[in-house]
Amino acid sequence: MSTDIKAPTFPESIQDGSIVTWHKKPGEPVSRDELLVDIETDKVVLEVVAPADGTLEKILKDEGDTVESNEVIASFKAGALAEGGKAKAEAKPETEKSTEDSKPAESAAGDEAEEKILSPAARKMAEENNLDPNSITGTGKDGRVTKEDVVAHLERGTSASPAAVETPKPAEAPEVQGERVEKRVPMTRLRKRIAERLLEATHSTAMLTTFNEVNMGPIMALRSQYKEQFEKTHDGTRLGFMGFFVKAATEALKRFPAVNASLDGNDIVYHGYQDIGVAVSTDKGLVVPVLRNTEQMSIAEVESTVRDIGLRARDGKLTIEEMTGGTFTITNGGVFGSLLSTPILNLPQTAILGMHKIQERPMAVKGEVKILPMMYLALSYDHRLIDGKEAVQFLVAIKDLLEDPARILLEI
Repeated sequence: MSTDIKAPTFPESIQDGSIVTWHKKPGEPVSRDELLVDIETDKVVLEVVAPADGTLEKILKDEGDTVESNEVIASFKAGALAEGGKAKAEAKPETEKSTEDSKPAESAAGDEAEEKILSPAARKMAEENNLDPNSITGTGKDGRVTKEDVVAHLERGTSASPAAVETPKPAEAPEVQGERVEKRVPMTRLRKRIAERLLEATHSTAMLTTFNEVNMGPIMALRSQYKEQFEKTHDGTRLGFMGFFVKAATEALKRFPAVNASLDGNDIVYHGYQDIGVAVSTDKGLVVPVLRNTEQMSIAEVESTVRDIGLRARDGKLTIEEMTGGTFTITNGGVFGSLLSTPILNLPQTAILGMHKIQERPMAVKGEVKILPMMYLALSYDHRLIDGKEAVQFLVAIKDLLEDPARILLEI
């Protein structure tokens, strides 16, 4: 008895999805829970697996087709075996093929013998000057007519059309050496959605960016002193920078509620909690999984969670719920070498913090020049809700907390 294979139930925020890849063909045997098809939505790639051992009978939605929530995409037969025999393509006997192929080859060989061989540049020049190729003496290999042969022929005045010789020759484009490969692929739904959201943020907000810099020396010294003990104490969790930034941002968000708010039409929604999204780059595009209630998380919990969601994001294993919501976002372009950037808002949030590369620079410290590991910080914010004074003070608060990490623990 046949069973319908349906698309998953999409959340209300997702209207439809696209068939990305069928991993099985009609007639193929499949095992229970074996992957049948990938469906890409605006936020995540969903997997549909076989409900039981059996055979994939028929595919109703091909790759690239749009599907809605719970729509039937294939039929499946439980317990059925795949057909043992496969149709073989009928091939013509080799003797017949060789006989047919030999005729065009002979004909082509004959035509080639009658016609002069010209280089591409020589042929173009001969056509532009209305010359008979057979009247040009070729000095190239095997009698090939080169561009120089055509020029010499024109200088001797033997053109079939004297008027053509007098015509100024257009400048020739240089011959391109090697392959010039182009590849055109359709944009994925995830990439299209990212593009739409970026344009929406650019066009629908009064986005402004303010900058500051932070001396990363104190945090780097703290990491160097405690990283081994931290890793042993917290079951292999490594002490990175993101834990400090998330906790510093959490404390700053408490002090400046407008930065943690969002706009809903003409209403301002102030959030009494801190859900911080951490931007993660994947092969399919940028995704922003959310750390929930960071005000209740320790630095070790932040580091462990960030590592886990980073790995699952790259493997496409994040759920839609893990990427929904968020009151503030942190993005780290420094891991790719970015020294300075202006991050774009992650709607409906009203602010985003950009981290960058740590660069040693000469800094004036109490009248002396010292070489310090400095990082530029960028805060992009929606000026409709956040005033410049609040944005600058928020960024200064993060700077102060990072340059004196004890403040993070003491919440001062």
